[in-house]
Amino acid sequence: MEKIVPVNIFDTFVSQVKTIITLKILITMKNLLSITLIFSLAVLCSCGGGKVKTVAETEGELYAPGAKTTYVDVAKKGISETDTIPAHTIIENPQVNLSAFPVDKDGYIILFDGSCTKGWRGYGKEHLPGKWVIEENTLKFSGSGGGEAQEADGGDIIFAHKFKNFEVSIDWKVSKGANSGIFYLAQEIGGARNANGRFRMEPIYISSPESQVLDNENHVDAKMGKDGNRKSSSLYDMIPAKPQNAKPFGEWNNTTITVFKGTVLHAQNGENVLEYHLWTPQWTEMLQASKFSLKSWPLAFELLNNCGGANREGYIGLQDHGDDVWFRNIKIKEL
Repeated sequence: MEKIVPVNIFDTFVSQVKTIITLKILITMKNLLSITLIFSLAVLCSCGGGKVKTVAETEGELYAPGAKTTYVDVAKKGISETDTIPAHTIIENPQVNLSAFPVDKDGYIILFDGSCTKGWRGYGKEHLPGKWVIEENTLKFSGSGGGEAQEADGGDIIFAHKFKNFEVSIDWKVSKGANSGIFYLAQEIGGARNANGRFRMEPIYISSPESQVLDNENHVDAKMGKDGNRKSSSLYDMIPAKPQNAKPFGEWNNTTITVFKGTVLHAQNGENVLEYHLWTPQWTEMLQASKFSLKSWPLAFELLNNCGGANREGYIGLQDHGDDVWFRNIKIKEL
């Protein structure tokens, strides 16, 4: 007679439960891996779409192989018995390759398309400060109302490529009473070093002309300066924008700046509002009549009088003045 082995119902039940739990764990792990893979692909594709690129490939597109930061130290220089240009350092950081950015049908290179901050970083920094965010297809500075560049995660930003002859077009709008600016031909200038050996960065506007961005009706700067030369799209503190055709806070404006062999043109909302000429006696006279004069601010005078440095080229920058401001459709055409 065949021997009958008694079945332990409880052991069988436990074994089946273990099998089910194991299967569920495996399925969960598989799903998590799938989600992680999808997220990773989304991150890699977020600045350009199309073919998935590794981080190394993306970095290789943005910066030339072996690119590194260099420093040009400029010694203190005596201009007269009373005026001295302070010692400073011109910091030359690696620049992005423009071939990594799309070009529209009119030949403009898209510097910000509403979805990605590729190519942008803080002035004197390696990263984009946290106060600059993408909001509804705009590049927004989230202000605290505390004044110019007072937040640790704020500060002015630049597009990491130097331009020589160009036409740059930028849409902007401001909150009530807000102030900001658009810089061009900017350099990164280091002053004295701190205890850790890092530079104290000089402000961007001592090397760069500024096209004012302002709520003309509600910010006190509109009433300062001379003849309205601190209102929107003016060459800040030097030449007023005329006609002054800015739209009020909360509405979109456009500023277009053209630089070609020293001739500079500002246009606001489709109208030319000012023209001037860099590296001329007239330019020096304007500086001497402004807050950037040799006597008032020797280093600013030296750098602006030789705007663009030895190669007469520089960065495009956007200002943190502590207020909410939005930018969009940032594009540039090299001339």
